[in-house]
Amino acid sequence: MSDVRANGEPASNLAQASWVCYEWANQPYFSLVNMFLFAPYLTSIVIGDPVKGQAIWGYTQALAGIIIALASPLLGAMADAAGPRKPWIVVFTLLCTVACFGLWFAVPGSPVLPVLVSIVVAASAMEFAIIFANAMLPTIASEKRIGLLSGIGIGVGQLAAIVALVFVVIVWQLPGVVEASFIPDAPLFGLSQELHETDRIVGPVSGLWFFVFMLPLLFFVPDQVHRGLSRMAAAKEGVVRLGHTIGKAWHFRNVMLYLFSRMAFYDGLNAIFVFGGILAATTFSWGAKEMAAYGLWATFFAAIGSFIGGWADQKFGSKSTLMATLVLALVSFVMLISIDRDQIFFFVHVEVAADAGAFTTLPQWMFFAAIAFFALAAGPVIASSRTMLARIAPVEMMTEFFGLYSLAGKATTFVAPLLIGLVTYESGSQRIGLTVVVPMIIVGIIMLAYVKEERATAID
Repeated sequence: MSDVRANGEPASNLAQASWVCYEWANQPYFSLVNMFLFAPYLTSIVIGDPVKGQAIWGYTQALAGIIIALASPLLGAMADAAGPRKPWIVVFTLLCTVACFGLWFAVPGSPVLPVLVSIVVAASAMEFAIIFANAMLPTIASEKRIGLLSGIGIGVGQLAAIVALVFVVIVWQLPGVVEASFIPDAPLFGLSQELHETDRIVGPVSGLWFFVFMLPLLFFVPDQVHRGLSRMAAAKEGVVRLGHTIGKAWHFRNVMLYLFSRMAFYDGLNAIFVFGGILAATTFSWGAKEMAAYGLWATFFAAIGSFIGGWADQKFGSKSTLMATLVLALVSFVMLISIDRDQIFFFVHVEVAADAGAFTTLPQWMFFAAIAFFALAAGPVIASSRTMLARIAPVEMMTEFFGLYSLAGKATTFVAPLLIGLVTYESGSQRIGLTVVVPMIIVGIIMLAYVKEERATAID
Protein backbone atom coordinates (compact mmCIF):
# COMPACT_ATOMS: atom_id res chain seq x y z
CA MET A 1 0.00 0.00 0.00
CA SER A 2 1.07 3.56 -0.53
CA ASP A 3 2.06 5.98 2.16
CA VAL A 4 -1.29 7.11 3.51
CA ARG A 5 0.06 10.59 4.20
CA ALA A 6 1.52 11.04 0.73
CA ASN A 7 -1.48 13.08 -0.40
CA GLY A 8 -2.11 14.59 3.02
CA GLU A 9 -4.91 12.21 3.98
CA PRO A 10 -4.83 10.27 7.27
CA ALA A 11 -5.67 6.58 7.42
CA SER A 12 -9.17 5.30 8.16
CA ASN A 13 -10.57 5.06 11.68
CA LEU A 14 -10.26 1.27 11.39
CA ALA A 15 -6.55 1.59 10.60
CA GLN A 16 -6.01 3.98 13.50
CA ALA A 17 -7.91 1.70 15.88
CA SER A 18 -5.84 -1.25 14.64
CA TRP A 19 -2.65 0.69 15.32
CA VAL A 20 -3.88 1.39 18.86
CA CYS A 21 -4.51 -2.35 19.22
CA TYR A 22 -0.77 -3.00 19.02
CA GLU A 23 -0.47 -1.21 22.36
CA TRP A 24 -3.13 -3.57 23.69
CA ALA A 25 -0.93 -6.39 22.41
CA ASN A 26 2.42 -5.49 23.94
CA GLN A 27 1.67 -3.98 27.36
CA PRO A 28 0.71 -7.24 29.17
CA TYR A 29 4.25 -8.53 28.55
CA PHE A 30 5.74 -5.56 30.37
CA SER A 31 3.20 -5.71 33.20
CA LEU A 32 3.03 -9.47 33.74
CA VAL A 33 6.66 -10.38 33.03
CA ASN A 34 8.84 -7.32 33.61
CA MET A 35 7.05 -5.53 36.43
CA PHE A 36 4.52 -7.22 38.65
CA LEU A 37 4.51 -11.03 38.52
CA PHE A 38 7.34 -12.89 36.79
CA ALA A 39 10.26 -10.63 37.78
CA PRO A 40 9.46 -10.78 41.53
CA TYR A 41 8.90 -14.54 41.23
CA LEU A 42 12.20 -15.15 39.45
CA THR A 43 14.25 -12.99 41.81
CA SER A 44 12.61 -14.06 45.09
CA ILE A 45 11.68 -17.72 44.47
CA VAL A 46 13.78 -19.13 41.61
CA ILE A 47 16.99 -17.30 42.50
CA GLY A 48 15.98 -17.16 46.16
CA ASP A 49 17.94 -14.07 47.25
CA PRO A 50 16.27 -10.66 46.74
CA VAL A 51 19.53 -8.70 46.50
CA LYS A 52 21.26 -11.25 44.27
CA GLY A 53 18.05 -11.65 42.27
CA GLN A 54 17.71 -7.91 41.67
CA ALA A 55 21.34 -7.80 40.54
CA ILE A 56 20.91 -10.74 38.12
CA TRP A 57 17.66 -9.27 36.76
CA GLY A 58 19.52 -6.00 36.21
CA TYR A 59 22.32 -7.72 34.30
CA THR A 60 19.80 -9.63 32.16
CA GLN A 61 17.90 -6.47 31.24
CA ALA A 62 21.22 -4.75 30.56
CA LEU A 63 22.21 -7.45 28.04
CA ALA A 64 18.88 -7.10 26.24
CA GLY A 65 19.36 -3.33 26.23
CA ILE A 66 22.81 -3.63 24.65
CA ILE A 67 21.44 -5.83 21.86
CA ILE A 68 18.59 -3.39 21.21
CA ALA A 69 20.88 -0.38 21.36
CA LEU A 70 23.29 -1.83 18.81
CA ALA A 71 20.71 -3.19 16.36
CA SER A 72 17.72 -0.84 16.45
CA PRO A 73 19.13 2.19 14.54
CA LEU A 74 20.42 -0.05 11.75
CA LEU A 75 17.13 -1.97 11.53
CA GLY A 76 15.23 1.30 11.34
CA ALA A 77 17.45 2.64 8.56
CA MET A 78 17.11 -0.63 6.63
CA ALA A 79 13.32 -0.51 6.94
CA ASP A 80 13.21 3.08 5.68
CA ALA A 81 15.39 2.06 2.74
CA ALA A 82 13.27 -0.98 1.83
CA GLY A 83 9.83 0.57 2.56
CA PRO A 84 7.49 -1.91 4.30
CA ARG A 85 7.54 -2.30 8.08
CA LYS A 86 5.14 -5.23 8.46
CA PRO A 87 7.56 -8.05 7.47
CA TRP A 88 9.85 -6.96 10.27
CA ILE A 89 6.93 -6.83 12.70
CA VAL A 90 5.88 -10.39 11.79
CA VAL A 91 9.35 -11.83 12.37
CA PHE A 92 9.90 -10.16 15.71
CA THR A 93 6.37 -10.88 16.93
CA LEU A 94 6.85 -14.61 16.29
CA LEU A 95 10.29 -14.59 17.92
CA CYS A 96 8.97 -12.81 21.01
CA THR A 97 6.02 -15.20 21.31
CA VAL A 98 8.24 -18.29 21.24
CA ALA A 99 10.63 -16.80 23.80
CA CYS A 100 7.74 -15.97 26.15
CA PHE A 101 6.73 -19.62 26.16
CA GLY A 102 10.25 -20.41 27.35
CA LEU A 103 9.49 -18.69 30.67
CA TRP A 104 7.22 -21.60 31.62
CA PHE A 105 10.36 -23.59 32.44
CA ALA A 106 11.43 -21.24 35.27
CA VAL A 107 11.04 -23.99 37.89
CA PRO A 108 12.77 -23.55 41.27
CA GLY A 109 15.85 -25.75 41.38
CA SER A 110 16.20 -26.00 37.60
CA PRO A 111 18.93 -24.20 35.60
CA VAL A 112 18.10 -20.50 35.40
CA LEU A 113 20.30 -19.69 32.38
CA PRO A 114 17.80 -20.88 29.69
CA VAL A 115 15.11 -18.72 31.31
CA LEU A 116 17.40 -15.69 31.31
CA VAL A 117 18.16 -16.30 27.62
CA SER A 118 14.41 -16.41 26.90
CA ILE A 119 13.98 -13.09 28.70
CA VAL A 120 16.75 -11.48 26.63
CA VAL A 121 15.26 -12.79 23.35
CA ALA A 122 11.70 -11.80 24.27
CA ALA A 123 12.69 -8.31 25.42
CA SER A 124 14.80 -7.67 22.30
CA ALA A 125 12.21 -8.97 19.84
CA MET A 126 9.42 -7.06 21.56
CA GLU A 127 11.34 -3.80 21.33
CA PHE A 128 12.23 -4.36 17.67
CA ALA A 129 8.56 -4.95 16.81
CA ILE A 130 7.62 -1.78 18.68
CA ILE A 131 10.14 0.29 16.70
CA PHE A 132 8.40 -0.47 13.41
CA ALA A 133 4.90 -0.09 14.84
CA ASN A 134 5.78 3.29 16.35
CA ALA A 135 7.15 4.46 13.01
CA MET A 136 3.70 3.97 11.45
CA LEU A 137 2.10 6.64 13.67
CA PRO A 138 2.92 9.76 11.59
CA THR A 139 1.72 8.03 8.41
CA ILE A 140 -1.76 7.12 9.70
CA ALA A 141 -2.82 10.21 11.68
CA SER A 142 -2.87 13.96 11.05
CA GLU A 143 -0.32 16.22 12.72
CA LYS A 144 -2.92 17.48 15.21
CA ARG A 145 -4.15 14.01 16.08
CA ILE A 146 -0.93 12.06 16.69
CA GLY A 147 -0.61 13.24 20.30
CA LEU A 148 -4.15 12.21 21.15
CA LEU A 149 -3.80 8.89 19.30
CA SER A 150 -0.53 8.15 21.06
CA GLY A 151 -2.09 8.88 24.46
CA ILE A 152 -5.10 6.73 23.65
CA GLY A 153 -2.73 3.93 22.60
CA ILE A 154 -0.81 4.02 25.87
CA GLY A 155 -4.07 4.21 27.86
CA VAL A 156 -5.51 1.24 25.97
CA GLY A 157 -2.27 -0.64 26.62
CA GLN A 158 -2.63 -0.02 30.35
CA LEU A 159 -6.22 -1.25 30.21
CA ALA A 160 -4.95 -4.39 28.47
CA ALA A 161 -2.54 -4.93 31.34
CA ILE A 162 -5.44 -4.66 33.80
CA VAL A 163 -7.48 -7.19 31.81
CA ALA A 164 -4.49 -9.54 31.58
CA LEU A 165 -3.84 -9.31 35.32
CA VAL A 166 -7.50 -10.03 36.07
CA PHE A 167 -7.43 -12.93 33.61
CA VAL A 168 -4.40 -14.46 35.31
CA VAL A 169 -6.03 -14.11 38.74
CA ILE A 170 -9.20 -15.79 37.44
CA VAL A 171 -7.20 -18.63 35.90
CA TRP A 172 -5.61 -19.25 39.30
CA GLN A 173 -9.06 -19.83 40.81
CA LEU A 174 -10.71 -22.08 38.20
CA PRO A 175 -10.82 -25.86 38.53
CA GLY A 176 -8.32 -27.86 36.50
CA VAL A 177 -10.65 -29.46 34.00
CA VAL A 178 -9.10 -28.52 30.67
CA GLU A 179 -5.72 -29.73 29.54
CA ALA A 180 -3.53 -27.09 27.87
CA SER A 181 -2.37 -28.02 24.40
CA PHE A 182 0.45 -25.47 24.43
CA ILE A 183 2.03 -26.59 27.72
CA PRO A 184 2.59 -30.35 27.96
CA ASP A 185 1.20 -32.08 31.06
CA ALA A 186 -0.09 -28.86 32.65
CA PRO A 187 -3.70 -27.92 33.33
CA LEU A 188 -4.97 -24.73 31.77
CA PHE A 189 -7.18 -23.94 34.77
CA GLY A 190 -6.58 -24.55 38.45
CA LEU A 191 -2.84 -24.17 38.10
CA SER A 192 -0.76 -25.59 40.94
CA GLN A 193 0.61 -22.99 43.32
CA GLU A 194 2.92 -25.59 44.86
CA LEU A 195 4.63 -26.09 41.49
CA HIS A 196 4.54 -22.31 40.88
CA GLU A 197 2.50 -22.82 37.72
CA THR A 198 0.49 -19.72 38.65
CA ASP A 199 3.71 -17.70 38.41
CA ARG A 200 5.15 -19.40 35.34
CA ILE A 201 1.98 -19.20 33.22
CA VAL A 202 2.38 -15.45 32.74
CA GLY A 203 5.09 -16.05 30.13
CA PRO A 204 2.92 -18.09 27.74
CA VAL A 205 -0.09 -15.84 28.42
CA SER A 206 1.96 -12.75 27.49
CA GLY A 207 3.37 -14.34 24.34
CA LEU A 208 0.03 -15.61 23.06
CA TRP A 209 -1.64 -12.28 23.87
CA PHE A 210 1.04 -10.39 21.92
CA PHE A 211 0.66 -12.63 18.88
CA VAL A 212 -3.14 -12.52 18.72
CA PHE A 213 -3.59 -8.79 19.23
CA MET A 214 -0.85 -7.79 16.78
CA LEU A 215 -2.96 -9.27 13.96
CA PRO A 216 -5.22 -6.18 13.46
CA LEU A 217 -2.18 -4.01 12.81
CA LEU A 218 -0.92 -6.49 10.23
CA PHE A 219 -4.30 -6.79 8.52
CA PHE A 220 -5.72 -3.26 8.59
CA VAL A 221 -2.94 -0.65 8.92
CA PRO A 222 -1.54 0.53 5.56
CA ASP A 223 2.15 -0.10 5.04
CA GLN A 224 4.76 1.76 3.02
CA VAL A 225 5.31 0.74 -0.62
CA HIS A 226 8.17 -1.63 -1.36
CA ARG A 227 10.98 0.21 -3.11
CA GLY A 228 12.06 -2.90 -5.03
CA LEU A 229 15.33 -3.33 -3.17
CA SER A 230 16.65 -6.75 -2.26
CA ARG A 231 17.40 -7.48 1.39
CA MET A 232 21.10 -7.04 0.75
CA ALA A 233 20.58 -3.77 -1.12
CA ALA A 234 18.29 -2.50 1.63
CA ALA A 235 20.90 -3.46 4.23
CA LYS A 236 23.64 -1.62 2.36
CA GLU A 237 21.50 1.47 1.84
CA GLY A 238 20.41 1.32 5.47
CA VAL A 239 24.04 1.39 6.62
CA VAL A 240 24.74 4.33 4.31
CA ARG A 241 21.64 6.20 5.49
CA LEU A 242 22.47 5.66 9.13
CA GLY A 243 26.04 6.85 8.61
CA HIS A 244 24.73 9.83 6.67
CA THR A 245 22.31 10.74 9.47
CA ILE A 246 25.00 10.45 12.15
CA GLY A 247 27.41 12.45 9.98
CA LYS A 248 24.84 15.22 9.63
CA ALA A 249 23.81 15.14 13.29
CA TRP A 250 24.37 18.88 13.55
CA HIS A 251 21.55 19.44 11.06
CA PHE A 252 19.26 17.41 13.34
CA ARG A 253 20.68 18.87 16.56
CA ASN A 254 17.23 19.63 18.02
CA VAL A 255 16.10 16.04 17.46
CA MET A 256 19.40 14.70 18.76
CA LEU A 257 19.15 16.86 21.89
CA TYR A 258 15.70 15.43 22.51
CA LEU A 259 16.97 11.87 22.01
CA PHE A 260 19.77 12.46 24.51
CA SER A 261 17.22 13.92 26.91
CA ARG A 262 15.07 10.82 26.53
CA MET A 263 18.17 8.69 26.98
CA ALA A 264 18.53 10.20 30.41
CA PHE A 265 14.95 10.16 31.71
CA TYR A 266 12.85 7.54 29.95
CA ASP A 267 14.36 4.27 30.97
CA GLY A 268 15.15 5.58 34.41
CA LEU A 269 11.38 5.66 34.78
CA ASN A 270 11.11 2.22 33.22
CA ALA A 271 13.66 0.89 35.70
CA ILE A 272 11.53 2.23 38.55
CA PHE A 273 8.50 0.35 37.26
CA VAL A 274 10.48 -2.86 36.75
CA PHE A 275 12.43 -2.84 40.00
CA GLY A 276 9.62 -1.22 42.00
CA GLY A 277 7.67 -4.47 41.81
CA ILE A 278 10.68 -6.43 43.08
CA LEU A 279 11.13 -3.91 45.89
CA ALA A 280 7.46 -4.15 46.90
CA ALA A 281 7.44 -7.94 46.90
CA THR A 282 10.57 -8.29 49.04
CA THR A 283 9.88 -5.38 51.43
CA PHE A 284 6.39 -6.48 52.41
CA SER A 285 6.71 -10.24 51.67
CA TRP A 286 3.89 -10.05 49.14
CA GLY A 287 3.02 -13.18 47.19
CA ALA A 288 1.63 -13.55 43.69
CA LYS A 289 -1.92 -12.47 44.57
CA GLU A 290 -0.74 -9.37 46.43
CA MET A 291 1.54 -8.48 43.53
CA ALA A 292 -1.36 -8.91 41.11
CA ALA A 293 -3.38 -6.44 43.20
CA TYR A 294 -0.38 -4.09 43.27
CA GLY A 295 -0.08 -4.40 39.49
CA LEU A 296 -3.76 -3.69 38.96
CA TRP A 297 -3.52 -0.60 41.17
CA ALA A 298 -0.46 0.81 39.40
CA THR A 299 -1.74 0.00 35.93
CA PHE A 300 -5.13 1.58 36.63
CA PHE A 301 -3.47 4.90 37.47
CA ALA A 302 -1.10 4.62 34.50
CA ALA A 303 -4.13 4.18 32.23
CA ILE A 304 -5.84 7.24 33.70
CA GLY A 305 -2.64 9.22 33.31
CA SER A 306 -2.25 8.13 29.69
CA PHE A 307 -5.71 9.33 28.69
CA ILE A 308 -5.22 12.61 30.56
CA GLY A 309 -1.77 12.92 29.01
CA GLY A 310 -3.14 12.45 25.49
CA TRP A 311 -5.58 15.29 26.09
CA ALA A 312 -2.85 17.48 27.65
CA ASP A 313 -0.49 16.72 24.77
CA GLN A 314 -3.07 17.87 22.24
CA LYS A 315 -3.94 21.00 24.24
CA PHE A 316 -0.56 22.10 25.63
CA GLY A 317 1.97 20.27 23.44
CA SER A 318 4.30 17.33 24.02
CA LYS A 319 7.12 19.25 25.69
CA SER A 320 4.97 20.95 28.34
CA THR A 321 3.24 17.66 29.15
CA LEU A 322 6.58 15.89 29.48
CA MET A 323 8.13 18.53 31.73
CA ALA A 324 5.21 18.55 34.18
CA THR A 325 4.82 14.78 34.43
CA LEU A 326 8.56 14.13 34.78
CA VAL A 327 8.69 16.38 37.83
CA LEU A 328 5.69 14.55 39.36
CA ALA A 329 7.31 11.18 38.62
CA LEU A 330 10.56 12.22 40.28
CA VAL A 331 8.87 13.48 43.45
CA SER A 332 6.71 10.36 43.78
CA PHE A 333 9.73 8.08 43.29
CA VAL A 334 11.62 9.77 46.13
CA MET A 335 8.56 9.16 48.30
CA LEU A 336 8.52 5.52 47.15
CA ILE A 337 12.07 4.72 48.22
CA SER A 338 11.56 6.51 51.55
CA ILE A 339 9.25 3.67 52.66
CA ASP A 340 10.31 0.45 54.36
CA ARG A 341 8.36 -2.26 56.16
CA ASP A 342 8.24 -0.20 59.36
CA GLN A 343 9.37 3.21 58.13
CA ILE A 344 8.12 6.19 56.09
CA PHE A 345 9.84 9.38 54.87
CA PHE A 346 13.27 7.72 55.41
CA PHE A 347 13.44 8.38 59.17
CA VAL A 348 9.91 8.12 60.63
CA HIS A 349 9.50 4.79 62.44
CA VAL A 350 6.07 3.10 62.39
CA GLU A 351 5.06 0.32 64.74
CA VAL A 352 4.13 -2.74 62.68
CA ALA A 353 3.02 -6.07 64.15
CA ALA A 354 5.16 -9.05 63.18
CA ASP A 355 2.08 -10.85 61.86
CA ALA A 356 0.61 -7.84 60.03
CA GLY A 357 -1.23 -8.87 56.88
CA ALA A 358 -0.99 -7.49 53.37
CA PHE A 359 -2.31 -3.95 52.84
CA THR A 360 -2.95 -3.42 56.57
CA THR A 361 -0.10 -1.12 57.64
CA LEU A 362 0.63 2.56 57.12
CA PRO A 363 3.89 1.94 55.16
CA GLN A 364 2.03 -0.34 52.74
CA TRP A 365 -0.69 2.27 52.24
CA MET A 366 1.96 4.94 51.69
CA PHE A 367 3.71 2.70 49.17
CA PHE A 368 0.43 2.28 47.30
CA ALA A 369 -0.11 6.05 47.28
CA ALA A 370 3.42 6.70 46.00
CA ILE A 371 3.16 4.17 43.16
CA ALA A 372 -0.25 5.61 42.21
CA PHE A 373 1.21 9.11 41.75
CA PHE A 374 4.22 7.69 39.93
CA ALA A 375 2.03 5.66 37.55
CA LEU A 376 -0.23 8.66 36.99
CA ALA A 377 2.83 10.57 35.76
CA ALA A 378 4.47 7.69 33.88
CA GLY A 379 1.52 7.15 31.50
CA PRO A 380 1.78 10.65 29.94
CA VAL A 381 5.58 10.40 29.83
CA ILE A 382 5.39 7.23 27.73
CA ALA A 383 2.80 8.69 25.35
CA SER A 384 4.22 12.21 24.99
CA SER A 385 7.83 11.09 24.61
CA ARG A 386 6.80 9.13 21.52
CA THR A 387 4.60 11.94 20.23
CA MET A 388 7.39 14.47 20.72
CA LEU A 389 9.61 12.58 18.30
CA ALA A 390 6.74 12.16 15.83
CA ARG A 391 6.34 15.97 15.91
CA ILE A 392 9.99 16.94 15.41
CA ALA A 393 11.58 14.21 13.24
CA PRO A 394 11.50 14.38 9.40
CA VAL A 395 8.57 12.32 8.08
CA GLU A 396 10.77 10.81 5.34
CA MET A 397 13.18 9.39 7.94
CA MET A 398 10.67 8.41 10.61
CA THR A 399 11.58 4.73 11.05
CA GLU A 400 15.27 5.56 11.17
CA PHE A 401 14.68 8.13 13.88
CA PHE A 402 12.44 5.76 15.78
CA GLY A 403 15.35 3.32 15.64
CA LEU A 404 17.54 6.04 17.16
CA TYR A 405 14.68 6.73 19.59
CA SER A 406 14.82 3.12 20.70
CA LEU A 407 18.59 3.42 20.98
CA ALA A 408 18.15 6.53 23.14
CA GLY A 409 15.85 4.60 25.42
CA LYS A 410 17.77 1.35 25.42
CA ALA A 411 21.10 3.02 26.07
CA THR A 412 19.86 3.77 29.56
CA THR A 413 17.84 0.56 29.64
CA PHE A 414 21.09 -1.32 29.86
CA VAL A 415 22.95 1.36 31.84
CA ALA A 416 20.24 1.77 34.50
CA PRO A 417 19.75 -1.96 35.25
CA LEU A 418 23.51 -2.51 35.14
CA LEU A 419 24.13 0.30 37.62
CA ILE A 420 21.21 -0.85 39.77
CA GLY A 421 22.62 -4.37 39.78
CA LEU A 422 26.14 -3.24 40.67
CA VAL A 423 25.10 -0.71 43.34
CA THR A 424 22.58 -3.14 44.84
CA TYR A 425 25.23 -5.86 45.05
CA GLU A 426 27.92 -3.60 46.51
CA SER A 427 25.63 -1.80 48.98
CA GLY A 428 23.48 -4.78 49.92
CA SER A 429 20.45 -2.47 49.69
CA GLN A 430 17.71 -2.50 47.08
CA ARG A 431 16.78 1.11 47.84
CA ILE A 432 20.31 2.44 47.48
CA GLY A 433 20.59 0.52 44.22
CA LEU A 434 17.48 2.24 42.87
CA THR A 435 18.70 5.77 43.64
CA VAL A 436 20.95 5.73 40.56
CA VAL A 437 17.95 6.72 38.42
CA VAL A 438 17.46 10.08 40.20
CA PRO A 439 20.31 11.96 38.47
CA MET A 440 19.25 10.43 35.14
CA ILE A 441 15.77 11.92 35.41
CA ILE A 442 17.08 15.30 36.58
CA VAL A 443 19.57 15.55 33.70
CA GLY A 444 16.82 14.53 31.26
CA ILE A 445 14.52 17.30 32.50
CA ILE A 446 17.28 19.92 32.18
CA MET A 447 18.12 18.86 28.60
CA LEU A 448 14.46 18.70 27.61
CA ALA A 449 14.04 22.34 28.63
CA TYR A 450 16.25 23.33 25.66
CA VAL A 451 14.43 21.24 23.03
CA LYS A 452 12.22 23.11 20.52
CA GLU A 453 8.92 21.55 19.49
CA GLU A 454 9.39 22.03 15.74
CA ARG A 455 9.84 19.58 12.83
CA ALA A 456 13.26 19.07 11.28
CA THR A 457 13.71 18.83 7.52
CA ALA A 458 15.29 15.87 5.75
CA ILE A 459 18.54 16.39 3.90
CA ASP A 460 19.85 14.81 0.70
